[in-house]
Amino acid sequence: MLCNALQRQPVPDSAMPPSALPDVWRASELAVSRAPVQPTGHPPLDAQLPNGGWPRSTLVELLLQQSGIGELQLLKPMLRALAKDQRIALVQPPYLPHARALKTWGIDTSRLLWLRADRAGDAQWATEQILRNGSCGAVVLWQTHIRSESLRRLHLAAQSTDTWFWLMRPLSCASEASPAPLRLGLRPAVGGVAVDVLKRRGPACDAALYIPLPDMPAGRHPLHHENAPVVQFAPAAITARNAAPVLV
Repeated sequence: MLCNALQRQPVPDSAMPPSALPDVWRASELAVSRAPVQPTGHPPLDAQLPNGGWPRSTLVELLLQQSGIGELQLLKPMLRALAKDQRIALVQPPYLPHARALKTWGIDTSRLLWLRADRAGDAQWATEQILRNGSCGAVVLWQTHIRSESLRRLHLAAQSTDTWFWLMRPLSCASEASPAPLRLGLRPAVGGVAVDVLKRRGPACDAALYIPLPDMPAGRHPLHHENAPVVQFAPAAITARNAAPVLV
């Protein structure tokens, strides 16, 4: 009788293997959580991301070797889907958004907000307010230098709302600590972009991913042909004809 009673006793959680516990993942496996995600539109990249897509309500860092190498085209499937019924904020982009180019991507430009602040601190404050009030479905922020406490504030603000949030920073920032659970390094590649998974909830990804981007040129051109001029001043109203090419 005693033996039967002992056999019927439940096994404590501490004695169960990690794979049998909910919300527990091992470092050798990609994390699986209940957090909402949206497929990136690039199957090779989805296969390397926890839950198979861009996570919502969190800080995602895209660290760029240089601007204009296809970072927005990498986000194009996601932005196009969100722009159908939600607004998208572009905060402090280094180049002028080009309405005509965005329309050819199938993005409703009436749902785009372009914010350009005089100071980096103002851009970060505006981004935090957008995240906290949930007025946009997605926010893309470009920053060259940002303090660690500002990163934490933005990450906390993202966690408080149902918004997708990407922060564009230089690739040289990869060695700096960040609260972002997902960090990707982007480098130019012929006809697409090379993606290094620098940080994720899962095992290290040693090999770079090649993500083809249909709108990227198949060959390389001199640097001054690939990048639009940096914006120094933008008047309140700009026609599509006079706008510089969008950051792609």
